[in-house]
Amino acid sequence: MTKLNFGVIGCGRIGNRHAEHISNVGKLKAVCDIDRTKAVSLGSKYNANVYTTIDELLKKEKEIDVIAICTPNGLHAEQTIQSLKNGFHVLCEKPMAINVQDAGMMINVAEKSNKRLFIVKQNRFNPPVEAVKKIIDEGRLGEIFSVQLNCYWNRNHEYYSSSDWKGKKKLDGGTLFTQFSHFLDLLFYLIGDISEAHSFLDNYAHKNEIEFEDTGVAILRFYNGVIGTVNYTVNSFNKNMEGSITIFAEKGTVKIGGEYLNELEYQNIEGYEIKDLPKGNPPNNYGKYFGSMSNHDKVYENVVDVLTNGGIIATNGFEGLKTVEIINRIYSGQIR
Repeated sequence: MTKLNFGVIGCGRIGNRHAEHISNVGKLKAVCDIDRTKAVSLGSKYNANVYTTIDELLKKEKEIDVIAICTPNGLHAEQTIQSLKNGFHVLCEKPMAINVQDAGMMINVAEKSNKRLFIVKQNRFNPPVEAVKKIIDEGRLGEIFSVQLNCYWNRNHEYYSSSDWKGKKKLDGGTLFTQFSHFLDLLFYLIGDISEAHSFLDNYAHKNEIEFEDTGVAILRFYNGVIGTVNYTVNSFNKNMEGSITIFAEKGTVKIGGEYLNELEYQNIEGYEIKDLPKGNPPNNYGKYFGSMSNHDKVYENVVDVLTNGGIIATNGFEGLKTVEIINRIYSGQIR
């Protein structure tokens, strides 16, 4: 099999995780970060060329097949578009953008450049998520009535103070973008698109520290008639508590829970039982806090399959756009 060559833009924690998985499926040829120390550290580990500007990397590295964008949220659109226009496929970390217009432009440029745009949505590969998606597609739950999404995590003072972009509206975008966009992607993936949203948002524990909410409650109406709720906060005391989706349907009730949507907590399905789920990957460990499930190995396997075997892309630009649209609806639907 032909090995693909990769470049990584952004050498922070998530960039390092990407590099690790790239080394298992291909060759990391180049890394880039405005912080030269971070770039040198990552580049030396994988014998990759080091750059401090994306312009220089894109100009010099003509053997690269895929650029992985692992920078702050607010830079994703600009750097993705620049990489696509220079002839590279792109794997963009979540969220693909922090506004709908930029997300749409990314898709448009990918089409015009005849390049593939992959979006990281690794929670789709969680075993209980895959199992519930399967029974929904098979019609085993019948008509879906309602859905509840709960996201109760902890992001403390140090999480924001130790970063030069987290908590800043222009680069972070908001709690739904940075912490919970994976969860909202799963609402679209499992239930469908949203037609209407109304929300209450507030900042309780991070005043004068972040430029947006740390807590929110939203009610949703889906185009298919399903109603839903989203309850989220980063104020769970001392540690992450729960990430869950509960579905109430005509022929069953299921709850995917745990801290990271990694456990099938409840099922009562007419004439059927989900059995023998494989053990999933552990959550991403970022030292002093944990993030969503570490399924980046499956993300990269899909990238390789698509580009070398004509496989089907797991999460395309359109699906990434839908997450941005849903978040935008919740934020713009705020009741004051």
